[in-house]
Amino acid sequence: MKLSKVMNVCGVDKKEKKDEERVELKREMGLFSAINMILSVMIGSGIFVSPAPALAYSGSVGMCIVVWTVCGIVSLLGALAFAELGTVIPRSGAEYAYFLDSFGPLHKFWGNLPAFIYSWVMIFVIRPAEVAVIILTFSEYFCQPLLDYLCIKDDQIIKAVALLALGIITYINVMSVKLYVKIQNTFGIFKIFACLIVILGGAYEISKGNTEHLTTGFVGTKLAPKNIALAFYSGLWAYDGWSAVTIVTEEIKRPEVNIPRSIAISVPIVTFLYVSMNIAYMTVLTIPEMVTSKAVAVTFGDKTLGSASFLIPLGVALSTFGCTMSIQFGVTRLCYVSAQDGLMMESMSYVHYRRLTPSPAVVMQGIIALLFIVLGDIVELIEFASFLIWFFYGVAMVSLLVLRRTMKDVPRPYRVPTIIPIFILFVAIYLTLTPIVTDPSPKYLFALGFILAGALVYTWFIYKKIRPEYLIAKLTYFIQVLFEAVPPNHTAAT
Repeated sequence: MKLSKVMNVCGVDKKEKKDEERVELKREMGLFSAINMILSVMIGSGIFVSPAPALAYSGSVGMCIVVWTVCGIVSLLGALAFAELGTVIPRSGAEYAYFLDSFGPLHKFWGNLPAFIYSWVMIFVIRPAEVAVIILTFSEYFCQPLLDYLCIKDDQIIKAVALLALGIITYINVMSVKLYVKIQNTFGIFKIFACLIVILGGAYEISKGNTEHLTTGFVGTKLAPKNIALAFYSGLWAYDGWSAVTIVTEEIKRPEVNIPRSIAISVPIVTFLYVSMNIAYMTVLTIPEMVTSKAVAVTFGDKTLGSASFLIPLGVALSTFGCTMSIQFGVTRLCYVSAQDGLMMESMSYVHYRRLTPSPAVVMQGIIALLFIVLGDIVELIEFASFLIWFFYGVAMVSLLVLRRTMKDVPRPYRVPTIIPIFILFVAIYLTLTPIVTDPSPKYLFALGFILAGALVYTWFIYKKIRPEYLIAKLTYFIQVLFEAVPPNHTAAT
């Protein structure tokens, strides 16, 4: 279909558009917004609700603090390696873009397969499932004070509020990148404030001399290799999200400068917050209390904040809402770039002619997340599928090493020492194999089956291009009219 026809159907007054105005995503995010995006994705509900596994596996206060500190350092090293990738491949999509540019030229069939499998897994399972779980957590903490006051326990109310919140988040991401940035920055400030409440509460207890739990030091440390491995595994999962800014590279102002800076600033901030919050928790709570608590921050607040304890569930609600919004924002950009390259349905790369957002991709992600919410308990789905995230981190390190040979003449405003990607590659191998070796289960067959299904889809629809073109054309037309969307990189007037 001609662009002019679509624009007329969408009701665009061509006279109101400048001849050279292009319909595409704009660079709306500066350094502060990039920092806030990383913070929003990294700090979700985990540090408030369940930081217990690292403590349970490490066995002591001292070892737990070591675990959280080392995990922060490892995360920073991985993020710095991604910063180099983000400056060499200045496209949105993070791992997807790196796989495509590093492996794509190597083989006609196998070269593009890793990029497709990454987008297939992230778009259709991991990210929308994460959105569903986190928005349900938001709803629970948002509704809990009122439900407790009314003595009501109704999971349907929690699910209904979660669906409403998902609708609001999807609306924000459809409407405007500027609106997303403003709300994200606001929620990011509240999120840091919630973390500081916990930290200051712990500091106050220490100032009163309540250091009995901390003075136990390394007593009780579990030195079995399996326990140490699982302790670091739990900590590193809590830090996940440090690559968030590289998935929206094309919307970052001066990405060659702001991506490395945002990572270098945000990851140490999260490390400080995580270590300090765990020290605060362990100042007030015993190890058994932390391990058995369903929401450590709430238990902490009940013991230390008195009438102000409501600030903790409020902080968790704000944190999870902002985290969900940023995860959805990021995965829609993955839809956008993979569709541009023909590895997803082309209409998922279309942009609203006026709002300049990938509205079809945003709405699709909202619908998938809605289905996960309706399905019910999907926490286990994330547990056995999310180990693939570190698998993809490892492949990204291989991409970096490949690109240093195949694109050695490309300017690199930022470069990490070679030992760093090699180290992160070994960490990724370890984190990918740990859950399978320590807890072998048929459930991991689902992840393998989904990957194989993706390979079949790639072979049939992408590589061989065997697809119902007439139906796709009709669907594309429908999506263009429904969302007032047009292909990117076109002028608004013809």
